[in-house]
Amino acid sequence: MKIFVAGLSYKTTPVEVREKLAVARARLQCCGCRLKLRGNLAEVVLLSTCNRVEIYGVSPWIHGRVTQLFQELTGSDFDFTPHLYVKEGAEAAQHLFAVASGLDSLVIGETEITGQVKTAYEAAKSAGLTGKKMNQLFQAACAVVKQIRTETAIGRGATSVGSVAVVLAEKVFDRDLSSKTVMILGAGKMGEACVKHLAKRGAKTVLVANRSVERAEKLAAEFGGRAVRLEDSAAAMTEADILVSSTGSPDIVLKREDVAAILPARGNRPLVLVDIAVPRDIDPAVAELPNVFLYDIDDLEAVVRENTKNREQELAVCQQIIAKHAAKLMARFQPARNVEPVRPKNNFDGVKTEAGRLSLLGFVESAKFG
Repeated sequence: MKIFVAGLSYKTTPVEVREKLAVARARLQCCGCRLKLRGNLAEVVLLSTCNRVEIYGVSPWIHGRVTQLFQELTGSDFDFTPHLYVKEGAEAAQHLFAVASGLDSLVIGETEITGQVKTAYEAAKSAGLTGKKMNQLFQAACAVVKQIRTETAIGRGATSVGSVAVVLAEKVFDRDLSSKTVMILGAGKMGEACVKHLAKRGAKTVLVANRSVERAEKLAAEFGGRAVRLEDSAAAMTEADILVSSTGSPDIVLKREDVAAILPARGNRPLVLVDIAVPRDIDPAVAELPNVFLYDIDDLEAVVRENTKNREQELAVCQQIIAKHAAKLMARFQPARNVEPVRPKNNFDGVKTEAGRLSLLGFVESAKFG
């Protein structure tokens, strides 16, 4: 029974494919149960973020069944094969450790992923989907994260998704955000982080639109802004210069015609739309409209790459820590080898595996004493 990870991420898969698989936090346990039962997995943890969907599990074998596991999540026959990766044993452990530490993230060293990994693990554990191997694997991941954060500088001054949103907005507005109005659609943590960075760069006004009016008012108060009812968000967009959308909705929230309808009232003012949701909130066709600049989560990758060139030395230290912990974990997974008494060789002629020998031994003993 090996540990494995099968998944796809922003490195292998465009956002239009990732959004087909996105699993809301509330559905992690339900989807995990289905994967365990229909995938015949001994243990399973399902991780789903805007940048990756990964299945961590325990199984005697996994190759040849990976595509079917991901089709279970969508209920479709879409072929995910070109985008998928599979790792087993120590490689699977090293991958999780890198993911949990933010080393495999779009933003190297970011910390939000650590909480997302813990949430996925706790959801699986409370649903009875984990056992000895998954528990030890994810507990080891927490130890790796702690050591990397303590002993390296990989997360210090890390470029965040929020700061990347600032870079994109400043390109449009010639690095001057001092008179701009920022609007946030939804009140997720990543969207909130983007607005905080934009506010720090001098954005004048902050508008917050959310299904929960109470949540919108609370967040707006933090920025000295004002809350907007979700049904009034389209009208409020006539004021906005920059809109950050992160609603968690499974469907498109802003359609092309919605944005086109407010453009006449805006004159020729540019509108920057930053869609960090997966599934996406904003119709990609919006980018065809005049003076509208649309960026999705994949567009942030190029900016991030430019800002992570100087982290190679810290990454090398992190990889050493990860390799050490992975080797230690694999040693714990190795079964204890007991010295067996000498038995006649012909009892096991033709039985080539340890499992086969033990099975035949049990048969012999039961026949002897039955």
